[in-house]
Amino acid sequence: MLGNVLLGIQVVLALIGVYQLFLTFFGWYQRKPKAQHAPQKSFAVLIAAHNEEQVVGALIDNLKSLDYPKELYDVFVICDNCTDRTAEIARSMGVYACERHNPKLRGKGFGIEWMLKELWKMPRSYDGIVMLDADNLVAPDYLKHMNNDLCNGSRVIQAYLDTKNPNDSWITAAYAVTYWYCNRLWQLPRQNLGLANFLGGTGMCFETNLLKEIGWGATSLVEDLEFTMRCVQRGINPTFNFDAKVYDEKPLTFKASARQRLRWMQGHFDVARRYFIPLFWQGLKECSWSKLDTAVYALNVYNVLVASVLTLVLWGDMMMPGLPALKSLFDYAPNLFMVIGILSYIQFPLALVMAKAPAKTWLYLVTLPVFMLSWWPITVYAFFTQNNKQWSHTEHTRVIRLEEMQSKQVS
Repeated sequence: MLGNVLLGIQVVLALIGVYQLFLTFFGWYQRKPKAQHAPQKSFAVLIAAHNEEQVVGALIDNLKSLDYPKELYDVFVICDNCTDRTAEIARSMGVYACERHNPKLRGKGFGIEWMLKELWKMPRSYDGIVMLDADNLVAPDYLKHMNNDLCNGSRVIQAYLDTKNPNDSWITAAYAVTYWYCNRLWQLPRQNLGLANFLGGTGMCFETNLLKEIGWGATSLVEDLEFTMRCVQRGINPTFNFDAKVYDEKPLTFKASARQRLRWMQGHFDVARRYFIPLFWQGLKECSWSKLDTAVYALNVYNVLVASVLTLVLWGDMMMPGLPALKSLFDYAPNLFMVIGILSYIQFPLALVMAKAPAKTWLYLVTLPVFMLSWWPITVYAFFTQNNKQWSHTEHTRVIRLEEMQSKQVS
């Protein structure tokens, strides 16, 4: 009985994996660019910041030099429970420093919700709201792409996420590889197929009227995933702009990375628990591929949890004396699953080719499996601590400017 149950779980996990592998083939091409528009949309650019005095100045400098009419955008730094010079630096650089002090409701989601309420009180209104993290940098034409997408009817837009520091360590390289993979083989296929894209926490742009209509309401540890679910439930598919580049700084050490990913997975469990069943049922009733796809994406955290535990159980059974007592799906069609496994892995070097990644990054494919396997214990631990709502801050101490990053890319 137990063997049959485990076999059934393997079948479900295999079908989900094959489905995602199928989608990747639609990321091998880019559609022709949509209609271009002269700058006309106005933007409030919100920077979420908690004690970011080391890095916020580089982003403000970057934003002040964007290739977009200066009268059409303003920069607001959300100084959320800051105890350093973040607000002082923002004011000295001529942008709005909005200070919030609420130690009981800490975290990016709460800060954004507060900032939006403050923004609606201001005399000036904006067509779009852009959200960035303090450690980010954006390409000079970022707002041009957001302007085009808003003019073309998009209401929620996710930019292409890249890393500022891919070659700092094997950890940052692993982040970079997974970013390139997700941009090209997760996000782009869904954009090409007209499905909903997933918000990535930064580089996001929202139609102001939409935020006023439904509110923010995303205050979990993964506010981006939560807002994605809220949009798709309402039939609003976030779109993906492959050409709008945003660069994010990644932690250098495994310890800092594990802490960050633990927070993500804890929040992911929370969102999956609240949104998967309603969204999946809604998708079935409406025959909506987009809603079903998004619901399956919400379930990914449970897929990783079950797959990791199941794999360890099967490995343990194989190492026991005598014949294995449990059935493995691999035993029924070894050649088929070997091909699927190879195709799944070569997606990562394929993503590097498509992203024209630096040669040095290819060396880190050797350590990438270690990074990927480390998701297993992190996810298991997150499952048992998912009721933790305590937001943890990823500290940034390095200053990387756009010119420096671009010069490294060229070299």
